[in-house]
Amino acid sequence: MAGALDGIVVADFTRVLAGPYSTMLLGDMGAEVIKVERPEVGDDTRHWGPPFDPAGRATYFEAINRNKTSVAIDMTSADGLAQAHELAARADIVMHNFPPATAKKFGVDYQSVSAANPTVIYAQITGFGSGLGAAMPGYDLLVQAMGGLMSVTGPAPGEPTKVGVALVDVITGMHATIGVLAALQHRTVTGEGQSIEVNLLSSLLSALVNQASSFVSGAVVPGILGNAHPSISPYEVYQASDRPIVIAVGNDGQFAKLCEVLGLPEIPSDDRFSTNSSRVANRESLNTQLLAAFGSNTADHWWKALTEAGVPSGPINSIDQAFAFAQSLDLHPIIEIENDGQVRRQVANPITFSKTPVEYRSAPPAIGEQL
Repeated sequence: MAGALDGIVVADFTRVLAGPYSTMLLGDMGAEVIKVERPEVGDDTRHWGPPFDPAGRATYFEAINRNKTSVAIDMTSADGLAQAHELAARADIVMHNFPPATAKKFGVDYQSVSAANPTVIYAQITGFGSGLGAAMPGYDLLVQAMGGLMSVTGPAPGEPTKVGVALVDVITGMHATIGVLAALQHRTVTGEGQSIEVNLLSSLLSALVNQASSFVSGAVVPGILGNAHPSISPYEVYQASDRPIVIAVGNDGQFAKLCEVLGLPEIPSDDRFSTNSSRVANRESLNTQLLAAFGSNTADHWWKALTEAGVPSGPINSIDQAFAFAQSLDLHPIIEIENDGQVRRQVANPITFSKTPVEYRSAPPAIGEQL
């Protein structure tokens, strides 16, 4: 069965994370993705380890480069530039994360590419836009800091902390994919190509959602609340007798059920806790009572009892426990790809299509490997 993007050719000049994640998603959906890499060196993430898989490959690179072939091109040479231009001229989609000045120097800027390929979908990913921030290096950690994410993340005020994965890159890669798919639909209707630009900073500001809106719409600058939520309570981590458990109460009905399970049926009638707004205002007093109750039994006990009562809750899993949990729900989170007699394990694409399922045609390529 053909994928949704069967027949679409992607010239992938991206490296590191945001761009390669986007092009891998396109590849999963059936596109032919041709990854352009520097000879011998390749993508930076080929060298980002440990950890490495049993064959010595960096697991970082493995995470975001399946369903691609690789072509080694020296874009500092005339022959290499000619090869790059030929690829861009025949591709349906060209994606890169060069600084704008570098793209122009190499002749893979939108004006140059679209002159030879008028219907191209051209996507560029930058750190801080192509204007006044064009020369600024776009690294996820920098944007987490400068874009405000670290200011609302951490155990306590004054202890800003990065998120445990390069989330800004991932979000930006998703935005790039959405933009490309919308542009492909526009081209299907009109026959016209177009240029798309996404940047890490704008993607993060959008992804801050309620935290950003509290400032933009409410003139409130959010701060660090640890594991608590600025607008909902109880919606945080509580310590059971053996380990922590997360409680995610979203309405008054769930709160009443929580209190019933915990043996605190009188709390919902207390004016300090009868509505979500009052619970947020009196979070500390509420938590004193909830923590005492949670400490009387294990996390698994509370999880089972609360789940049966319809209260959102769950233990804090490690990564291996998270995969085991997904597997227990028959979500099939790990797939296997066989290449040259070797089986490579990968994280499954999370999208399920009824007509055009995602495909796992090939494992991440070696430099210059064209299957």
